[in-house]
Amino acid sequence: MPALSLLAFLAVWQGCAVYLHNNTLPTPEAVAKVFWLACLSGQLPFHLGVTLLRLVVSFSIAMLLGSAIGIVLGRHKKLDAFFDNWLVIFLNVPALVTIILCYVWFGLIESAAILAVVINKLPSVIVTIREGARSLDQDLLDMARCFHFGRRKTLVHVIWPQLHPFVMGATRSGLALIWKIILVVELLGRSNGMGYQLHLFFQMFDVASILAYTIAFVGVIQLIELLVLKPLDKKAQRWRR
Repeated sequence: MPALSLLAFLAVWQGCAVYLHNNTLPTPEAVAKVFWLACLSGQLPFHLGVTLLRLVVSFSIAMLLGSAIGIVLGRHKKLDAFFDNWLVIFLNVPALVTIILCYVWFGLIESAAILAVVINKLPSVIVTIREGARSLDQDLLDMARCFHFGRRKTLVHVIWPQLHPFVMGATRSGLALIWKIILVVELLGRSNGMGYQLHLFFQMFDVASILAYTIAFVGVIQLIELLVLKPLDKKAQRWRR
């Protein structure tokens, strides 16, 4: 069924491209040729690798820091009440504003780019994990305390299984959001990466290259989902069987 769906999508794309018959929508064949040439030249793998490195670093920082803060806020009502308005403010600050401010305050440097991405992603991670921490079963925590579970054992066998759906939700939504933010960061202030290249293609009105680079990045994100996230999810859910 997925293969049939993909073939249907390509058929619709081909039909629209033939009907329009101009450079605004190249055919799948034309995009595939551009993709292949960009891979052979090394340009696409290089810029894709740079963007993925930024994604891994910023995503890891946002998830680790956001999870820690979310758990603390979820388990301490007074802290949660104090910082709740802060979260609302940061959730509603446009990503573009945060990116511009980071570049203005810290300069057009790599750390400013990473910081801008982390700041944009962090509030949503905190909110998601906070809701998971709020929903932890107190009876299970009391049972762990009665059986003298250590902190590590309590985290692994009591807290983590309950937080897992919230962590996976934050992870999947984070990947979908964070790479879009990274492209804007690269477009505004970096001299490499997918966002920088897409900006150049836009200036040259090179739609085929825009589509080729987009397909490459989407493909990599899908591979991460299939090869990393789904196996981890399946492994973490074994206790439900």
